[in-house]
Amino acid sequence: MLDLGTSFLASVARDPQALAIVDGPVRMNYAEWYRKISSLIAGFDEMGLIPGDHLVTVLQNRWEAATIHWACQFAGIVITPVNWRAKGDELDFCVEDSEAKAIVYEEISAEAVAASKEAGKRPRVAIGFNSSRDTAFEQLLRARASDAHPRVGADSWSLMLYTSGTTAKPKGVPRRQRAERASALAHVAQNLYRQHERTLGAMPLYHTMGVRSLLAMSLIGGVFVCLPRFDAARALELIAAEKIENLYLVPTLYHDLLHHERFAKTDVSSVKKLGFAGAPMTDGLLKELQAAFKPDLFVNHYGSSEIYTFTIDQNAPGKPGSAGRAGLNQLIRVTKLGARSPEELAAVGEEGEIIAHLASDEAFEGYWRRPEANAKALRQGWYFTGDTGYFDQDGDLFVTGRVDDMIITGGENVSPVEIESCISLHPAVSEVAVVGLPDERWGKVVAAFIRRSEEVSPEQLDQFCRNSGLANFKRPRRYVFVEAIPKSPVGKLLRRMLVAGEYEAERGTKNSQQQGTAA
Repeated sequence: MLDLGTSFLASVARDPQALAIVDGPVRMNYAEWYRKISSLIAGFDEMGLIPGDHLVTVLQNRWEAATIHWACQFAGIVITPVNWRAKGDELDFCVEDSEAKAIVYEEISAEAVAASKEAGKRPRVAIGFNSSRDTAFEQLLRARASDAHPRVGADSWSLMLYTSGTTAKPKGVPRRQRAERASALAHVAQNLYRQHERTLGAMPLYHTMGVRSLLAMSLIGGVFVCLPRFDAARALELIAAEKIENLYLVPTLYHDLLHHERFAKTDVSSVKKLGFAGAPMTDGLLKELQAAFKPDLFVNHYGSSEIYTFTIDQNAPGKPGSAGRAGLNQLIRVTKLGARSPEELAAVGEEGEIIAHLASDEAFEGYWRRPEANAKALRQGWYFTGDTGYFDQDGDLFVTGRVDDMIITGGENVSPVEIESCISLHPAVSEVAVVGLPDERWGKVVAAFIRRSEEVSPEQLDQFCRNSGLANFKRPRRYVFVEAIPKSPVGKLLRRMLVAGEYEAERGTKNSQQQGTAA
């Protein structure tokens, strides 16, 4: 397989004048972008960076971040992107853990970089503002450079992503160039991308979805339109102005787009393909998006940072809740809950843990400096995902949540996703999240946290669940109306915050009125 540097060279050779990247007033074709990348590689040489070194970036989605990503692929530097919202101590962990040789940051992350002791020990590059202590990014681009050529092969490391670390310290996920390219090729094929398509670069480049969008566009001579941080109004503006053809977002961002006041007045007719990943999408949101966009293709992509693709459903509204079947490079199984072996398979319709084959071209090979995590997740050639789900009679996979999110109430196992999809169909429900709350009698009770779009009572919601055919033991016993559902920076639901009481109750509503118990 080609290394990523050679892959980019092939795109330049095919389409040198094709538009490649847009970031506000910055517009570069592939030939122009290649020259910037070549200059940056020369700048890295002047800094003393060599193949195998880790370069930590703390950046939003801007053309400089995308350029750094590609320069690292040519130079064999392991790009290690970190959430630009990270605090000083979080940055300390990632810089020390990755053994980073240098840091690149911008003004929005300057406070965290200044607070990081580890960042202070290393060379730093500042983008977009003056810092007397640090090298200016523009200075790196002034380095004299001939056309860059790849210095490493497909088996070299490409990047290291950090998992979200919602329950423990983040885990580094190092990935080779061949796995990254295989993932990008699968993304192109599974989303039916055509030459010169345009995507909105909204998912952050420290997240696997953002990286995949960047690489996939280069493979097809497409356009990556940068959105530095997600803002629904700006996203709608870019969709219309740049004639965006495909969107690849987490469900939360789709929700924010669709419910923004400007959506109805924005021309989104250029968007022909929708794709989502990162979290299940409720039945209600699926129906709304299908009606609003009328896409030619609506893809549910289920995967992870560790192995990009698990399963694909290319007609998500056709079978709401289905994650489809194994992707082009994958085999999937569902084992019994608590299984130690990949051979302990769950029956059809039986909920268990989803596992994926590590022989996949898209797979990682283990976590960075975390043998205990490897022992837990990697067994006999399979990756135990920690996700729960089941196969239906048709052979389609349904993802029901996380093993850790499973609610055991009165001895019954209840997954939140099914309940959320049911409640999301009520017209008064804008967003919903379901968790298990401690209860002396039942162990845990099912609780639904609701962001309302109009008045609705717990009794009315309970009756809706009854009428929808939701099993009695799955019906929420408590409803809590909130101002917002807590989420991670990339839109993943943070159930642990709801369990811990870390949420804002709906304003103007007393606790005694906003919480109800269903009989």
